[in-house]
Amino acid sequence: MPISSRTALLVIDVQNDFIPGGQLPVPEGDQIVPLINRIAGHFKQVLIAQDWHPKGHVSFASSHPGRQPFDVIQLPYGAQTLWPDHCVQATPGAQFHPELDLPHAQLIIRKGCNPDIDSYSAFLEADRRTTTGLAGYLKERGMDTVYMVGLALDFCVMFSALDARAAGFNTFVVLDACRAIDLDGSLAAAMDRMQGAGVGLIQSTEIS
Repeated sequence: MPISSRTALLVIDVQNDFIPGGQLPVPEGDQIVPLINRIAGHFKQVLIAQDWHPKGHVSFASSHPGRQPFDVIQLPYGAQTLWPDHCVQATPGAQFHPELDLPHAQLIIRKGCNPDIDSYSAFLEADRRTTTGLAGYLKERGMDTVYMVGLALDFCVMFSALDARAAGFNTFVVLDACRAIDLDGSLAAAMDRMQGAGVGLIQSTEIS
């Protein structure tokens, strides 16, 4: 698949808290970093999504007395999985993996900044109404196709891919440059949802 000038790479949440040893580790999350660095060399347009929560965020189990990480509660916008405190603004856990090397990245888009709304997707917060502005940025830059890599495949990557498709972009997820949490069958469900929405599921060897 040749990369055109209307194509962007979106690198999702390759941050210390999602790496083994972090607060919410994705198994083998560190193993994708060298591959992402290589893939990015094919793209002139590279964007990075960064989870960036304030302290006491509504998605943290610690914000709900008596609740534990991975419990599911109902919030005004719907079901919310509770997580360990992670990617708190300006903490080491929120920083990008130190070996992530994307000097030509043109935009860092921070998500999950609203203390009362979670945001898995780089395009749309969990209330499904509040946009991040990413779709508008891509369209104004003339992009029509987005490739995605990063963490975690079955949460932030999946929701970003679904929202990219809904916004009208040709969307591809590079599976070997992602890793999943796989919480109660979430990986299989994510793959089904992405395929059903028309997201291309590819390997890095298909990029040229």
